[in-house]
Amino acid sequence: MTDELSFPTSLGTSDADQIRLLGQDLTADLMGKVGFGELAFWLVAMRRPTPSETRVFEAVLVALADHGFTPTAIAARLTYLSAPDSLQGALAAGLLGGGSRFLGVTEDCGSYLHDVLRGHDGDLPDDEAGWDVLALEAVRATKAAGRFVPGLGHPVHKVTDPRTPVLIGIAEEEGLRGPHLRLFEAIGRVHEQVLGRRLPLNGAGVCGAALADLDLPVELLRGFALLARAAGLLGQIAEERRRPIGMDAYLTVDRNAVYVDPHDPPQEGDR
Repeated sequence: MTDELSFPTSLGTSDADQIRLLGQDLTADLMGKVGFGELAFWLVAMRRPTPSETRVFEAVLVALADHGFTPTAIAARLTYLSAPDSLQGALAAGLLGGGSRFLGVTEDCGSYLHDVLRGHDGDLPDDEAGWDVLALEAVRATKAAGRFVPGLGHPVHKVTDPRTPVLIGIAEEEGLRGPHLRLFEAIGRVHEQVLGRRLPLNGAGVCGAALADLDLPVELLRGFALLARAAGLLGQIAEERRRPIGMDAYLTVDRNAVYVDPHDPPQEGDR
């Protein structure tokens, strides 16, 4: 019965003498010859990226690796404080915080742009004016539906996210400034006409647009954000070992906790 079982995979297999990955001999064909970012792309796309694609993809990973004391970083540090014997728990705690407000915007924005493009009838625009018309329609429809446009605005960078122009520039240099990026740029130009205020293009959202332009599955874009942030979280944990702040963060909150009656109305200044 065992001989009849078959579990097909195009990823990794091994036997007593060899490890194979993506149809390649791991030691002879990949180790020392393929970068980790290139391999991560290949594992998902099932094709080896071009040098241009690799440059854009790795620029995205760098852009998303760390952004300071974000909730994901704090969660990792405090979990490590609580359980220093569980590095994997601290790393996982930070990754579990990748959602709609932090890191998840990469996938949310890529999916939103992808849906707009997929729902567009006719040829795609060939100039900025045409993209602006499409973007204006999309923003108006999104507002009318009572939803937010993913990737607009940033909790820290109120005018310009410094990652945005750099990543767009890299994509342009590599000939990979595709329809998702062009639509998102157009949204950046026209959204004020609908929303009544100007918001920056979030760098994580631009990352989602860039990844979608690489023809990576939009349903998996959050995974790439988490892949990048895993490196940043490991750095945060390493720094917590060298220069701990977890105990201070915990005590600051704990020693300033004030009991309020749950039936009292919220007061001005309540967080």
